[in-house]
Amino acid sequence: MGKASSAKKVARLAQKGKGRKVRFQGGTLFPALIVGIAVFGAALIVYSRASIPNQNTPPTVEDHWHASYGFYACDQWLPDLQGNKEEQDSAGQLLSEGFRRTGIHSHDDGVMHWHPYSSEATGRNAKLGVFLDVYGIKLSDTKLEMPADQGGAVYEEGETKCTDKDGKSVDGELVVYAFESFDTPDKYTTSITNFKDVRLTQDGMAFAIVFAPAGTKAELPLSAASLPELGAADGGSTGQTTTTVAGATTIPGETTVPSVSTTTAVTTVAPAGPTTTAG
Repeated sequence: MGKASSAKKVARLAQKGKGRKVRFQGGTLFPALIVGIAVFGAALIVYSRASIPNQNTPPTVEDHWHASYGFYACDQWLPDLQGNKEEQDSAGQLLSEGFRRTGIHSHDDGVMHWHPYSSEATGRNAKLGVFLDVYGIKLSDTKLEMPADQGGAVYEEGETKCTDKDGKSVDGELVVYAFESFDTPDKYTTSITNFKDVRLTQDGMAFAIVFAPAGTKAELPLSAASLPELGAADGGSTGQTTTTVAGATTIPGETTVPSVSTTTAVTTVAPAGPTTTAG
């Protein structure tokens, strides 16, 4: 009888337990933990969305922009980059992987043709480095290296020398000037580092990549004077879609220095080519 009675008690307890909610010790600790996990998850979603470039920020895949560019070494402008990167193989595939991904290229005319194919060249990703990478140009804070098919010249701070007005060999330094527009020679930003992150923020800008003695005056690239005609010939417009403060010298995310004043005396460079002291 004892064993049977015990078995019945166990059965009754099991029956009573059906449908009852389980209580956890610790009061509100477990619910608070669940809420915390949910909040953290939501924060991750918000962060991931914010980190994706805004596809509605110009330039978009619907835009067709043009920007003048030029490479200046010591006392002269280098030749325009050659090749439009639109060549195809026998199967009709684009040979340039960079152009295939971005759509950014030039037409032997000293002009960046910016009509993006993908998010790699739109919005906040519209940077000078995108164009340089398509042509295999290496640009660091201290060195400009052209690929073999563009002449192969190398200009490096502390190695490559320029000649000053007195015929002396002097050090050159790398600077990138981003002009607000092709027709505003006095409105530009000056970058001394993070060159590849310099952004295209509107149609009709101009960029000068300069290796020259300190104090050399910033000048618009040679193609700037013909940018409206060159842009029109390729299609699209060459105007300004946004405005910036005149003489502004800051690009977000970059180290900059005040732009060279047009009234400040600067060192002029005698017409002599660069000499290299190290290979």
